[in-house]
Amino acid sequence: MPKPNASPSSAETRSPDLGALGENLVAEWLQRQGWIILQRRWRCRWGELDLVIGQPAADSARLLSLAFVEVKTRSRGNWDEDGALAISAQKQAKLWKAAQLFLLHHPAIAHLPCQFDVALVRCERPGHRVSSPTNMGAAPVKAEDGTTAIAAGYRLTLHDYIQAAFTQ
Repeated sequence: MPKPNASPSSAETRSPDLGALGENLVAEWLQRQGWIILQRRWRCRWGELDLVIGQPAADSARLLSLAFVEVKTRSRGNWDEDGALAISAQKQAKLWKAAQLFLLHHPAIAHLPCQFDVALVRCERPGHRVSSPTNMGAAPVKAEDGTTAIAAGYRLTLHDYIQAAFTQ
């Protein structure tokens, strides 16, 4: 029997990780484009690499290049141009250091050409919940082109994907 005035459990009050939902949308879109997801949310002392992806050769037995993808998920009317302004020079330097550390930990692919991409994802917030035929834990409903998904009651749209967004 529940205690009177008991607060809801953390599972009941926990909101979905919108960053992770945005990263999932981008990862699925990249896979549709032929990329291989090598790592998600790779962490080190310099921060986190959201997605590390590889471009396979035609024979798919080897990789031709790598990309480190920074995903920014934002609601409409945000202050930082859908996350683009959040990729400051300081953030770029941290991503660069994290990528170098990643390559030190993965010497078999460290020789490949690399680039830094940025994915900007728009999200409709809880006040604008989207009805979905799925429940909170179900798989997202996706658009045919892979740029829109409904997950955990949120509509996510890949607004922009910037290849080679910055260099060091």
